Amino acid sequence: MASFDYSGKTALITGASSGIGLAFAEQLAARGTALILVARSADKLHHLADRLRQQHGINIWVLPQDLLAAEASSAVLDRLAAWDLTPDILINNAGFATYGVFEQISLQRQQEEIRLNCLLPVTLTHALLPAMLARGCGAVINVASTAAMQPDPYMAIYGASKAFLLSFSEALWAENRQRGVRVLALCPGATDTAFFAVVNAEEAAVGSRMPAEVVVRMALTALDKQRNYIITGGQNWLLGQLSRLVTRRRILLIAEKILRPRQSRWQQVKPDKA
Repeated sequence: MASFDYSGKTALITGASSGIGLAFAEQLAARGTALILVARSADKLHHLADRLRQQHGINIWVLPQDLLAAEASSAVLDRLAAWDLTPDILINNAGFATYGVFEQISLQRQQEEIRLNCLLPVTLTHALLPAMLARGCGAVINVASTAAMQPDPYMAIYGASKAFLLSFSEALWAENRQRGVRVLALCPGATDTAFFAVVNAEEAAVGSRMPAEVVVRMALTALDKQRNYIITGGQNWLLGQLSRLVTRRRILLIAEKILRPRQSRWQQVKPDKA
């Protein structure tokens, strides 16, 4: 089983300014991969690009873009066309979560969550996959989550969006495994990033947090092995197997207790005692 050859390739990374996206940028740069960095913060992207150019002597293109904007995918693809770039590697990392009782969370915010977590990866993959297939070589990594392994009360849209991304990725893996393009769904558990602080849901972090660089290292190893998905961390893997051992109802009851908001967040809806 041949390892993926990163040298001389170009990777597009969404959400590249921090967390897992940043770790992907650093590790791919060290492997000689040119980078297209996409995120909202232009300052962070330019600082990262300057550092990685100096360290590794690679080409880097900075593409500042608010990926929550309705026209985000078109803007990214238009910029690639203007630069005459066709990435060999696509890493759909950008995403966010909402947390709380479903009907009490802004519908607009949850629609943005679906657009970023689901629609943007589908659109970018659909646009960039044909060139990879024409070259007979390429890779798509979609950053899903252990939240994809079961429904997630109080994070209903996040869990559903990551389940979509996992299913989508595995279907593409099966379609393309003999066509030269590798597809991997990366399913990390709690990771040492600002994710939970941003969503204001520290209690939703299950288990010890894994460093982002370790998560990415495991993902690239899985890609080398042509895996269809990887759950990072032994404890996370075990939790992901619960659906094989207990009923869906029991999993839901366990998940509800784990993810239940603290009393200060609890407004009108009381938990079912069943």
